Amino acid sequence: MVTELAKGKTIKEAKQISLKDVAGELGGLPPIKMHCSNMAADALHKAIEDYLQKSK
Repeated sequence: MVTELAKGKTIKEAKQISLKDVAGELGGLPPIKMHCSNMAADALHKAIEDYLQKSK
């Protein structure tokens, strides 16, 4: 789902995808499952940072 949110966005825009954005796209999640959407957003941000570091 997070990849669908990032698709077609610039790197700057993709970096601004929040945990709330991911949870909202999933139609809301019960509190016990919120960590799943957090991991997806965190992974996206880490992948972007990794890409930016390697392309210097």
